[in-house]
Amino acid sequence: MADVVEAGKISNGLTIQFEGNLCEIIEFQHVKPGKGSPFVRVKLKNITSGGVIERTFRPTEKLEKAIIERKDMQYLYNDGDLYYYMDPESYEQISLSKEDVGDAMKFVKDNETVSMKSHDGKIFAVEPPLFVELEVTNTEPGVKGNTATNATKPATLETGAEVSVPLFVNNGDKIKIDTRTGEYLSRV
Repeated sequence: MADVVEAGKISNGLTIQFEGNLCEIIEFQHVKPGKGSPFVRVKLKNITSGGVIERTFRPTEKLEKAIIERKDMQYLYNDGDLYYYMDPESYEQISLSKEDVGDAMKFVKDNETVSMKSHDGKIFAVEPPLFVELEVTNTEPGVKGNTATNATKPATLETGAEVSVPLFVNNGDKIKIDTRTGEYLSRV
């Protein structure tokens, strides 16, 4: 039998099978109305489509947990249509299309390690490292005397991604980026 959890004992980030879809719980609230039975209001994000739905459950209702496997893979290269990865233990290679990868690879250089999330052997997400260090390949020079607080300018990184950086960052500088938000953190 599949692993189950009662709706009254769920938590944010839990992945479940719901109506034939793989869904992650992004928010939940226990509600105890003045009249009637208590219930749990849940926001579910469909992992494959990205859509968010709201549902209510009785606290004793059983939900089927989804077993999510994570595996670290080394990113090898992109040939335009496909992204290639290698298992560092077995040296087995796999490829994923641009649609499968989405924006996950815009801050990842060749030979970096990414985390693959899969369910029943099918990869549904590629997670880059939380922080990466990349070189700025193109940005306008900061204008002398332009010292407005938190002023930024666009910069292109070695992976082709564009981010906003402070005025003092120049071509050739290495910077640290948060891959979840795409924000500049510091010079390296």
